[in-house]
Amino acid sequence: MAERIDGEPVLSLSEVGKGFHGTTVLDGISLDVPQGQFVALAGPSGAGKSTLLRLVNGMHLPDSGTVRTLGENPAACSRGRLRALRARVGFVFQQFGLVGRLTALENVLMGSLASLRLPRYGVMSYPRAVRARAVEQLDRVGLAELRFQRCDTLSGGQQQRVAVARTLLQGPELILADEPVASLDPAASVLVLDTLKRISAEDGISVVCSLHQIELALATADRVVALRGGRLVLDEPAADLTADRLRAIYDPGETRAGQAEDRDGQADVRDGQAGACVGHAEARDGQVEARDG
Repeated sequence: MAERIDGEPVLSLSEVGKGFHGTTVLDGISLDVPQGQFVALAGPSGAGKSTLLRLVNGMHLPDSGTVRTLGENPAACSRGRLRALRARVGFVFQQFGLVGRLTALENVLMGSLASLRLPRYGVMSYPRAVRARAVEQLDRVGLAELRFQRCDTLSGGQQQRVAVARTLLQGPELILADEPVASLDPAASVLVLDTLKRISAEDGISVVCSLHQIELALATADRVVALRGGRLVLDEPAADLTADRLRAIYDPGETRAGQAEDRDGQADVRDGQAGACVGHAEARDGQVEARDG
């Protein structure tokens, strides 16, 4: 596994292009993200945001250009090296990827599965040190007191914070968040993003977070990168931007070029990668059912 050299960007894209079914989704994207920076990825639906995030951890491979993530080129990785790279990259999805019948603590513990050799059945099957770290991460997102509550009884905002805690248990060096607050009410959205921002600052973890909410992007991010029609059209410090300038990116006449991204990608995120942040939620659910049966 290649190690990132000190001073090297956590994430670097150079002239990256990607298409689906003859439609260009990303076209000539170049972008560097330094350690500890919170980047809001803005732009209309179909602009290429989700595809860009999937390229970063090797869920998709570029048609042209180069992606380097934590010093690695995902397109050149063997299966083993790619798994190791993904263990270093946390992914927070819009659809939380939790197992509703399990407690918040059990769901967070799934974030350690990549580092454990044997299947786990129940909280007590995890090492004591891992259990303590899981409670610590729940405390960081303000949910330690609810650690024994089933996730399907939690609010949407609470469930997303459980997903964030699960990602933190991985010990990620980079966090990708794909529309993490799209299904939440405004108050819950602010709380989730404030949590991600605080953790980014405290731990020096870079965060790349796709968002549609302009005001939240400007209030939370250090930097805003905007895509439209698969091209990078804006890259500036959030403090230098106004809501009107960012709102101008959302031109409905420019959004058709990237529509193939949404059709092609939504299924594999929800069905195949909802547990990609090393939680493997669906597989774990099956184990629980097998045990109960």
